Amino acid sequence: MRRAVIAAVAAAALASALVAAPAATAAPASPAKATIAWGPCTDPTLVAAGAECGYLAVPLDYSKPNGEQVQLAVSRVKHKVADAQYQGVMLTNPGGPGGSGLLLATRGPRVPNHAGDAYDWIGFDPRGVGSSKPALSCDPNYMTYDRPEYVPVTPQLERTWLNKAKGYADACAKNNSHALLQNMKTTDTVKDMDSIRKALGQKQLNFYGYSYGTYLGQVYGTLFPQNVRRMVLDSTVDPRGVWYGDNLDQDVAFDVNIRIWFGWLAQHDDVYHLGKTQPAVQHLVNEQLLKLALHPAGGVIGSDELIDVIQQASYYQLRWTLLGDALSKFVNNGDVATMKSLFEAFGGLGDDNGYAVYLAVQCSDVQWPKSWNQWQADNWKTFAKAPYFTWQNAWYNAPCLYWPAKPGTPTKVDGHGVQSVLMIDETLDAATPFPGSLEVRSRFPGASLIAEPGGTSHAITPRGNACVDNKIADYLATGALPARKPGRTADVECAPLPQPTPPAPAPAASAKADTQGLVSGRFAG
Repeated sequence: MRRAVIAAVAAAALASALVAAPAATAAPASPAKATIAWGPCTDPTLVAAGAECGYLAVPLDYSKPNGEQVQLAVSRVKHKVADAQYQGVMLTNPGGPGGSGLLLATRGPRVPNHAGDAYDWIGFDPRGVGSSKPALSCDPNYMTYDRPEYVPVTPQLERTWLNKAKGYADACAKNNSHALLQNMKTTDTVKDMDSIRKALGQKQLNFYGYSYGTYLGQVYGTLFPQNVRRMVLDSTVDPRGVWYGDNLDQDVAFDVNIRIWFGWLAQHDDVYHLGKTQPAVQHLVNEQLLKLALHPAGGVIGSDELIDVIQQASYYQLRWTLLGDALSKFVNNGDVATMKSLFEAFGGLGDDNGYAVYLAVQCSDVQWPKSWNQWQADNWKTFAKAPYFTWQNAWYNAPCLYWPAKPGTPTKVDGHGVQSVLMIDETLDAATPFPGSLEVRSRFPGASLIAEPGGTSHAITPRGNACVDNKIADYLATGALPARKPGRTADVECAPLPQPTPPAPAPAASAKADTQGLVSGRFAG
């Protein structure tokens, strides 16, 4: 999938500067005896939460358990209740693939009614990610400024992008161990999850997964159903499309959501001055994209960079005001600096670890179409329905055409052995479209699904929606699930959080002030 959770991939880039390597390192050991030598963390967020950090040595290749080892960075915030009320470990994953998960160890207090207090919350950087050793990197400056236009309207543009994609795949082969690239599949990380369970001395895991993390949960529940106690899946991957088809489905869903945001901007034209109707805003954005294709703003922000930034509105409503302000300043005041800062924050300029891992997993989980002619036909067909992000997505995944590791066969997801799963999804979630949640619910008879009709956000629980968050809390506290309904449907509905309200319009005298202001923030999920 195209950045199945861009949240997580970009979060990995953002967090890499914040999350220092865990302080304690365990010496490599055989899998049966592997432990985590806990020590202090160095990241301030983890320190403030009272977390411990360490490393767990696991086999690079599980078919050779006593062979070469890799080390997983792991974090832990221990339970805050008496041992008699302890409910075990809560392993977490933010998605991606490629997302750093160390900070998720601090997520417990977000769950209402102290329901998270009964668990040890465990974060980890999956193999190849962030502070885990070794970490993947291919070409840190691949996603740089003023790149060739995404839409290949000429054969020269198409060939340029194919050459870039091949160059990135070749760099991955050159700069990383072939053995590591060959063992970066979802099933490898799922086996790592079970190694973490063993190292923590637990008979069963609780698991909270976001976006791609829900696919890890699906595969873990298929391969190790007896080891699942409770599982929360937020924004669920459709296992039927892993990964080529899922990406094409994303393109259409992202296009729907960006148009919804254009309509919201029009409703608040008194603040943003980008058009009084949805078509007017859309026309203005299209004009900007054409203009930037010919003349990048400040020599750095071309149409690709603008697309990459505004795509965040298709992921999260909580970013709508940030992005509306940036687009308004860019269009009306010529403010390139804010747009540039957002592109750098969202894209992780200068650090391609998240992107490298994303490709390493998705390109080797399954054989992508070998013929560029099929990619070309499928993407032009999708582009006719979804012009904003289709070709961006295609080029993001194009290194899979040339990937140096041999692809595997995806696990056939079967959750009949898993007793208890709580699923959450907003029905206009674009990164993992809602039909995927319905499909996974059908494969997990022990699952109940909370739907948020009309919501467009992705992988953000718990985030202050009492209807949703209280059901998560009840589930973590008691195992209580919403009653399952017959048929292919959600089991309960919660209204999504209301669309954000922008700040009041600035006084006329200062409307063009602060054009150089830097606005930044962390991804949710």
